[in-house]
This record gives sequence, C-alpha cells and structure tokens, in this order.
Amino acid sequence: MPVFDYDPPERFVAGALGQPGARAFFLQARAEGRLTTVALEKLQVAALAGRLDELLDEVLRLSGGTAHVPALAPADLADDAPLEVPVAEDFRVGTMALAWDAERSQVVIEAQEVVDEEDVEAADPAVLRVRISAGAARAFTRRALEIVSAGRPPCPLCGQPLDASGHVCVRLNGYRGGEAAS
Repeated sequence: MPVFDYDPPERFVAGALGQPGARAFFLQARAEGRLTTVALEKLQVAALAGRLDELLDEVLRLSGGTAHVPALAPADLADDAPLEVPVAEDFRVGTMALAWDAERSQVVIEAQEVVDEEDVEAADPAVLRVRISAGAARAFTRRALEIVSAGRPPCPLCGQPLDASGHVCVRLNGYRGGEAAS
C-alpha cells in the first residue's frame, strides 16, 4: 500500500478548481519537494472540516483548556493561496479517518483511496497521512469551509443548489417521492 506521509507538511490545504456547479475538489500536501494531490467530493471536504472542528473542540473541552488547541484559526497560519499547479491527482479518496495524538498534540488525518467493490480482497489502497498542529487544523478548517460555501447558493425552500440556468424546487413544485403532485 503506497503511503504518502507528511509529518508535518509545509502546506496542507483543501481547494477547488472550476466553476460553481462543476467544481472538482482536492486536498494537497507538500513537504521537502514532494507534492501529493488527492481528489474528493465537496461533501467529503465539508465533513472533514466539520469533524476536525468537533475533534478539536472536544480535545479542548476534555483538557479543561490546558491542551494547545486554539478556539479559532491563528491568523499567521491562514493560507489563501490557490492549489499548486499542475494539479495531478494521485488518487481519489474513499474513506477518511481522524485522530488526536495527545503525546505530540497533533491531529492525524488519513485519506484512503477508494476501492472498487469487486476488488476489495486484492486491493492495496493508497493512503495520504498528514500530521498537523491544532492551529494548522483550525486554519485548514476555516479555508475548507470557505471553499465549500463559495459554490452555488442553496434554494431557500429546499436547500438544493441553485443553477444559473434555473432550478426546479421540489418543495415549490410539490414533488413527492420522485413524482409531481397533481
């Protein structure tokens, strides 16, 4: 199993390429001349950011405020630069895992390559493993949530993304279970 290990990375960010509604989402880690880029879904970026914040909040709560966990992203760790180009996908993410390493006061993030259901037994999925400080995790989360929210605005009635070409609102049009109400 190829493991892309960054302990710690010089840079670890989420980013997106393309126009809202047709964006592709990526995680990039860079250190010592190496760059790893993995593709994932918008919902995976949002879930990772949300779970990171929850994990850090819980560590802070359990430590009684003694853990080195900032409540907000430190300004000096903000990274608003675009993804590094060329964006060459190393693999597509299937599952992700998070952990808190209390001994080193670091967050461990693992993103594992998606595995074809038919080849689960023979699969040797690639893994991106990143160890970052709590401050870097908060900065990652802030950026990731900004990228996710920069897409198409949601419909105020149904929450589905609004398209420039129009939107068929399921609530407004009375759809039930895939069929229009009469």
